[in-house]
Amino acid sequence: MTTQPHRPTPPAVDPDFTPADLGRRFGALLIDWVLCLLAAGLFATPARDAWAPVVVLIVEYAIFLGLFAQTPGMYLTRIRCVDWTDGGRIGVLRALLRGVLLALVVPALLMDQHRRGLHDRLTNSVITPTPR
Repeated sequence: MTTQPHRPTPPAVDPDFTPADLGRRFGALLIDWVLCLLAAGLFATPARDAWAPVVVLIVEYAIFLGLFAQTPGMYLTRIRCVDWTDGGRIGVLRALLRGVLLALVVPALLMDQHRRGLHDRLTNSVITPTPR
């Protein structure tokens, strides 16, 4: 008899769900922003071309969140971005939309009781601590 691997309870139905704290989220964003500034410096001058790091951040979110559920900053701060209803990856298209909305800043500031910004609610995602 084989045993099925244990899937964690999806955040939307987990009565004990605790979202990632704001300090870790901000730390991850700060790390990702520094990486985006460095990457943008390879093809633009970020101080003059302010759009370049923003575009890199949006692309980084699309690729890393869509495929791995974590950006490099999220990996280092031990958080991840998952689907609100099933706890799985959100996919590249939803991650791209989330990155665009995050770049607008305001949606991220409008949080609910689960620390889901408007960008999370519109993409049906949530930031959770990484399981140990």
